[in-house]
Amino acid sequence: MAYYFIADTHFGHENALAFDNRPFKTIEEHDRALAENWNQAVGMEDEVFVLGDISWYNATRTVEIVKGLNGIKHLIVGNHDKKLLKNREFQSLFAEITDYKEIMFPGKKGVVLSHYPIPCFNHHYYEWCHLYGHVHSSFEWNMMERVRYEMEALYDKPCRMFNCGVMMTYINYTPRTLEEILDSHTGVK
Repeated sequence: MAYYFIADTHFGHENALAFDNRPFKTIEEHDRALAENWNQAVGMEDEVFVLGDISWYNATRTVEIVKGLNGIKHLIVGNHDKKLLKNREFQSLFAEITDYKEIMFPGKKGVVLSHYPIPCFNHHYYEWCHLYGHVHSSFEWNMMERVRYEMEALYDKPCRMFNCGVMMTYINYTPRTLEEILDSHTGVK
């Protein structure tokens, strides 16, 4: 069993194609690629933490999509998930639904999960990581990267926070393990 992370899939959200410069001609192509990538990476017994904003579709269509995705799914609620949470069938597809989560993995690797970036996240002095979404590849992500840089370079304080939005090059529209995310950031372990 492995643990995977992904944010901002935005199934069915045509505006996300342009907003993120996602490399798909249609939303149908986008949705198909995300589902195929997901199922190639994730096995049925693997756990996937979706860090918010899973779908723009209505609950019926979203349920169809999520049912077709491998793994045991956990939803860290994003700002676009609230309307879907009113649907009991949608809720039933997740082992857990929460706004925030802290996980300690074997080997003392801790992770803070939130849809929203938290620069001064819990345990950041103790080599924990923070995985988030929400900011896409926008100026807000640039701000978070600047904060991370300043904490590490100017103040010599660890700030291992990483955007897990599908559009990030190291995520590439596929759920990723913590190791894959850390390996994609030179010098971070």
